[in-house]
Amino acid sequence: MVAPHTSSPYNDPPDIAERKKSLRVQCLAALKARNVLHDRGIIQHLEHLLHAATGPVACVWPLPHEVDLRPLCHALARAGIPVALPETPPRGTPLIFRQWQPESTMLAGRFGTQYPDGPLMEPRLVLVPLLGFDRTGNRLGYGGGYYDRTLAALPHATSIGYAPSTQEVAHLPRGPHDQPLSCIVTEKEVIRFD
Repeated sequence: MVAPHTSSPYNDPPDIAERKKSLRVQCLAALKARNVLHDRGIIQHLEHLLHAATGPVACVWPLPHEVDLRPLCHALARAGIPVALPETPPRGTPLIFRQWQPESTMLAGRFGTQYPDGPLMEPRLVLVPLLGFDRTGNRLGYGGGYYDRTLAALPHATSIGYAPSTQEVAHLPRGPHDQPLSCIVTEKEVIRFD
């Protein structure tokens, strides 16, 4: 969803920042090399988790190498569940979520992203794209800090990370501003951290 950045806006300690930078290269290569046919399993697990959602669900309009959640967006809309998509604001601020419907006009955003031309919405559930994750719930994003700031600003929202199982690493460093997730969904399983 958000393009890579070279430094963390939250200023991780230098040793953590350097390890994350190295892992981003490895994880991005794995994400681009995965079998995209397995992404359907991620969508199926997410559909099962979200079938009874009552409030707006923040999804993600994908960049070319990311898991494509557009089928999920359409399934949620058919089920009457409100869908929001992020608009990437200037660096240093949380994401802005706008209502999406299948007929929404999509606008060009920052870093090659797209967002709907719709009213602002506050999601109750936020789907978070991951470059990497480990079994203790640590996650690796692109390094811009957008989702960390967003989740900190939405403390009552449920957050669900999603990634192909190829993105699992043995251990990810955790910075002081990294926000925890409720669970992580892969094509193989749902890993809960509550």
